[in-house]
Parts: sequence; structure tokens; C-alpha cells
Amino acid sequence: MIRLRTRILMEAREDHKRKWGLVGFLTLLSRIVGYLRDVVVAALFGAGFQTDAFYVAFRIPNLLRRLFAEGSLAAIFVPIFSEYLESGDRREAKNALRSVFTALLIILVFVVVLGVVFSPWLVKLFAYGFDQKTFDLAVYLNRLIFPYVFFISLTALAMGVLNSVRHFFAPAFSPVLFNLCIIASALFLYRELEVPIVSLCFGILGGGVLQLLLHLFYLREKKFMFGFAKTLNHPAVRKLALLMFPQLFGIAVYNLNILVNTQYASFMSEGTVSYLYFAERIIEFPLGVVAVSLATVMLPALSGHAAREDYGSFGGEYQRSLRRMLFIMVPAMVGIVALRVPLCNFLYQHGQFDYVAVVNTSQAILGYGLGLFAVGGIRITVPAFFALQDTRTPVKVAFFCFLLNAVCGFVLGFVFSLDHFGLALASSISSVVNFVLLVVLLNGRLGHFLSRDILLFSLKILAIAVVMGFAVSAVAGLSPWSETGFSLDKALVMAASVAVGVILYFLLARVVGIKEVEMFSFLKRG
Repeated sequence: MIRLRTRILMEAREDHKRKWGLVGFLTLLSRIVGYLRDVVVAALFGAGFQTDAFYVAFRIPNLLRRLFAEGSLAAIFVPIFSEYLESGDRREAKNALRSVFTALLIILVFVVVLGVVFSPWLVKLFAYGFDQKTFDLAVYLNRLIFPYVFFISLTALAMGVLNSVRHFFAPAFSPVLFNLCIIASALFLYRELEVPIVSLCFGILGGGVLQLLLHLFYLREKKFMFGFAKTLNHPAVRKLALLMFPQLFGIAVYNLNILVNTQYASFMSEGTVSYLYFAERIIEFPLGVVAVSLATVMLPALSGHAAREDYGSFGGEYQRSLRRMLFIMVPAMVGIVALRVPLCNFLYQHGQFDYVAVVNTSQAILGYGLGLFAVGGIRITVPAFFALQDTRTPVKVAFFCFLLNAVCGFVLGFVFSLDHFGLALASSISSVVNFVLLVVLLNGRLGHFLSRDILLFSLKILAIAVVMGFAVSAVAGLSPWSETGFSLDKALVMAASVAVGVILYFLLARVVGIKEVEMFSFLKRG
């Protein structure tokens, strides 16, 4: 009996590892295509008033996407839907899905109409410091983009269903379609439109439609297709609303950090909003590949443990995910900080994006990069509270850290005149505090499942990551990083820097006895 249970547990862990590998690979692919998108946008438009207007216009529906989509709806719906699946009542699960879909559809139509009508006020809320030319363009672009909220929110609901039934391909692959659509639209429509940057808006809308269609295909295959309900009075709708309202507030508080930083940036020099955006894109690469993919696979598993009240397995699952996240995110943090100028030069310094923009963007990367491990930790710790159907604790912590970020951003950005670097550094400070508080509270709730081992583990990987960082910087120094355009020399040096960093880090990890090195064994087996 003990052997059977051990075998089942080992098979479950291997399945978890394979699915994380799949999600991580597909997310890596989507991030690579996303960077191709950023390269195209940087080359065509540079970093000026047009890109400032576009990124503010796109931030507004993106904030609502997080409110109604990945940030709350999908995360809250997975534990609720998992309860029906755990009970074996697929018919009731379908009824719950129909009711939630119908309610969401009504809300989204209302939100999109309001968003289009009140775009001028929304843009002022995000960027009051824009001049009239930039402001008018941002309003125009925001009205074009806003229907994207409708498509991506329905996609998020479908994503929650597919993740609950352990299907991860469509949610992880659909961003590839989204980014390809933006790239194609920019390249083919750029010279055909009176306002060239509008081509990006058409790409966003088309990408939103493609993402939804892909998810609908797999929903039909899994026999959980969307449908209309005759009544909205279903327990799942009431429970979703009960859990979602505090979560909406929590996500709103978290995204208020973005609002505050963008508002501060709008009062700084032209291009500041763009510098912060391009820096965020580089920081988001390891977050998407590691933290988001880990959280995606972890949430259904944690929800299952919580539904069975198996909190020992719950704590073990979370701790494994935390160690895996830190094992990759800490060296990623050090590597990105060490290579911030070469990365910006290699990815962005083409066409209208000059070396001054590279330097300013790299400064923002330094500020954001110092808190990368903490943002990754938040991404996997908040879903752990969601799995326990506790949305209040993350809200309280997020609100405190929002206030901290607002104060630090003002002091560092304006009082100490650190500009975009100060805003990015303030975000990192608040993220570190947020992560530490969440881990301490979760540890107390689950009976102190963390030990000194995790602290020793963190110090070990930080030490070997710093050694790796010096080696990476030395290799990168073999090439100048101020010249515009692509060259084979820069490509080879960049590849060598990354290769040396990865190989050295894994060798040192084996030497100091970090067992997480073994989690990549699935790559050897194919």
C-alpha cells in the first residue's frame, strides 16, 4: 500500500514536471515572438510621443484585462470549477460554466461601451501630464483598442476551464498568435495608414479574436463549450462574485502601481513612458516563462489539495514551486542586470530607437531587475491564497505595498531626481515587501511549512548567481554596445554570454548540492 501510494505520488510529480515543461516551452516561444514584436515596434516608431500615447492607450484595457481576465476571473474560477470536477458532477460543472459565461458577457458589453465613451477621462487618469498632441492620440488609440477587453476576458474564462481539466496547450500558445498578428499588422499596414501607429491597434484586436477562437476549439473538444443560461442564480455565480469582489480590489490596488508610475512618468521627459514599457518587456520574459507557467500548473493542483483538505501536500507543493521559481529567477535577475545595456542594444537599437533610448531603458531595467525574484514569488504565492479561497489577505498586503510604492516613487523619482530609474526601483522595493509579507502569512496559516533550509537555499543560489554575473559581464565586454543595427559579432558575443552564464550556473549548482538541477532531466528524455 505504501509502495503504491509512493508510486502514485512520483507519477503525479513527473506529470506536474512535464506539464510545467510544456507550459514553460510554449511561454518561452510566445515571449520570443513577443520580443520580435517589440523589435518591430521599436524600429518603426522609436521612443517618442507616438509610442508614449500608444502604451498609455494599451495600458488601460490591459489593466481591465487583469481585472476581468488572468488576474482575477481565471484564478478565482479554477478553484470553484475544480470543486465540481472533484465531485464528479460534470453536468453541474457545465451549468456553472454557462451561468458564469452569461453573466460575464453582460458585464463585458457594459464595460466596453463605457470604456469607449469615457476614454478622455481614462487617459487623464493615467497620464495627466501629456501635452495636447500626445493626449489626443492616446484617446483615439484607446477607443480603437478597448474592444480587446471583450475578447481577452472571454478567453480568460475559457483558459480557466481548460486549466482545470489539465489542458495547458491553448492558454500557453495563444499569445504566440496574438504577437504574430500585431507583427503582421504593423509590417503590412504601417505605410498604408494616415496615422501609422494605428496599425498596432488593428493587430491587437485581430490577435484578441484569434486567441478566443483557439480556446473555443479546445473547449468544444473537451465538451465544455460556452452556452447561455436561462438564469444567473447559480451557486457558482454567487460564489465567484463573493470571492471576486475583494480580488478585484486587490488586483486594482496592484495595478494602481502601474497607474501611479505612468502618471509620474507623464510629467517627466518625452519617452519616459516608453523606456519603462520596454524595460518591463525584458523583465517579463523570465516571469512569463517561469513564474506564470509555474502558477498556471500549480493552481489546479493546489485547488485539488485544498478541496480534499490535504494541507500537508498543499504546503509541499507550494514549497517545491517556490524553490523552482527561485532557482531560475535569481540567476535571471542577476543576468538581466549584468546584460542590461547589451540586451537593449541587441533587441531595440534599430531604426528610430537610438543609443540614448538604450541607456535610459537599461537604467529602468536595473531598477525593475532588482525586484525580479520578488515579483516571481508574488506570482506563485497569491494563487496559493486563491486555492485556499482566501482573497482578503493578498488584498490587504497589496494595498499597503501600493502606498509604499507611491511614496517611494515620488521620493526617488522627483525628490532625488532619479526619474525613470527611481520609479522602477520603487516598484522593486514594494514588490520585495509584498513577497516577504505574503510568504510569512502563508507560512503561519499552513503550520510553518517553511524551514531554515529555504533561507540557506536562497543564499546559495544568490552567491553562485553573483559569480555567474561577473563572468557574463566579462564575456559581454568583448563587444561594443553603442552601435546601431544588427551585427554577427554582437550576436555571437550575446550568445556566448548567455551560454557561459547558464553552463557556469548549473555547474556551480551541482557543486553546492542544489537538487533543483535535476528538475531539467525531462529535457534529456525528450
